[in-house]
Amino acid sequence: MATKEQLIKIFEYALNQEQTGMSFFEYSLQRMGVGAAVSAFKRLIQEEEKHIVFINRILSDLKQGHDLEPSQLKDVVLEPTNYFDERAKKEFLQQCVEGSMIPDVTVFNTAWLIEKDLSEFYAKMAKQTDGKAREALSMLSSWEKGHEAFFREYRDKLSDVYAHMPWGG
Repeated sequence: MATKEQLIKIFEYALNQEQTGMSFFEYSLQRMGVGAAVSAFKRLIQEEEKHIVFINRILSDLKQGHDLEPSQLKDVVLEPTNYFDERAKKEFLQQCVEGSMIPDVTVFNTAWLIEKDLSEFYAKMAKQTDGKAREALSMLSSWEKGHEAFFREYRDKLSDVYAHMPWGG
């Protein structure tokens, strides 16, 4: 079982990573010109803000000597998001192709790596803890896995589109 000091370090690291990810999404949002991508990134930023609130509440409780109680944080729990319906996904990809938005492949790949790293970190830390800490870390891992899947799907689709493009006219 992890000590409170160890849990504080775990959640401080998590907070820093969430803030870094949110900063990347905010920066990337400024570069996006496609409506569907902008909407998705705005939704992801809102979710990252909730992750930060969730972690800050945990840290506050731990630093005040209280036991970790994720059930008190239920208002922060996120519902799964599909980000786009199937029609919007097709339109988004078409807009990417028409606009030859190669930077978007890089953005989606970097976002995928950020979310993948976080989901793996949370899953690893959940295995090394127990009780309410494990529950909180598992919740965070699950949320990040949803983001990871979203970005992986678009990274793969955009990479495939660009790999099969007739370059040079």
